[in-house]
Amino acid sequence: MNLQGPARFKVKYTPQDKAITCERGLPKFSGEMTSKKPKLYIFSRDGMPLYVGATVRSMSSRLATGWTAKGKGGYYGYGFRHEGSAVDLDVWYDSDPVKVREDGKRSGSDIETVEAEVVYLLRHRTGQWPAYQTEIHFYQSNADHRESAERIVNFFEDVRRIR
Repeated sequence: MNLQGPARFKVKYTPQDKAITCERGLPKFSGEMTSKKPKLYIFSRDGMPLYVGATVRSMSSRLATGWTAKGKGGYYGYGFRHEGSAVDLDVWYDSDPVKVREDGKRSGSDIETVEAEVVYLLRHRTGQWPAYQTEIHFYQSNADHRESAERIVNFFEDVRRIR
């Protein structure tokens, strides 16, 4: 695992739609954000993570699902989209070659492991789960996963200190 990032985006939204802006002021995802590499993404407001997710899809595809979900299969999308009008989105990606499982599907297990460690560390440090976290998958972690999670959580603590 070789975690790179974060790439930071501003997201302005209504419950039905969203508009992203990258650090260069462009209204789109580009580069690794459009790839099928494993990605960890965190929505935050004022430096406080609201939702931690992992995906092997492009970020535009993942966000589209989170904004259009209507409860099919029990998934209602990103809960925060019904409150407020703007969040920050930070995305890290694994630059190592994509792992493929025995069934031929792409594996995001390292990223999902870091996702769980980030959520756990946020709970440990703040006393609460991220406000809109709806699920988490747990895997056995190693020192690399935990160190990556520590670096990511420290990033948000630095953001809050700067504000």
